[in-house]
Amino acid sequence: MPAVTLYSGSFCGSCIQAKALLDRRGIAYSEVSVEDHPGLREKLLARSGRRTLPQVYVGEHCVGGADELRALDASGELMTMVQSEE
Repeated sequence: MPAVTLYSGSFCGSCIQAKALLDRRGIAYSEVSVEDHPGLREKLLARSGRRTLPQVYVGEHCVGGADELRALDASGELMTMVQSEE
């Protein structure tokens, strides 16, 4: 199973929603706070082209933020992604 990583910020409502969805689905994830890692926001921007949080990665693939995560869940694709072999 590919690792799921959620990059988040403090007091971020969308981050809370994304974590709650992953928790409801029983999907294990690592949370990385951008406040704890200077320069991480710039690295994420270069990697994904996105400025907003959360940023959710399944393996090395950026699936997007909370809205994209909800859409993947609704379509059933999220579980397929996290259960696949890398």
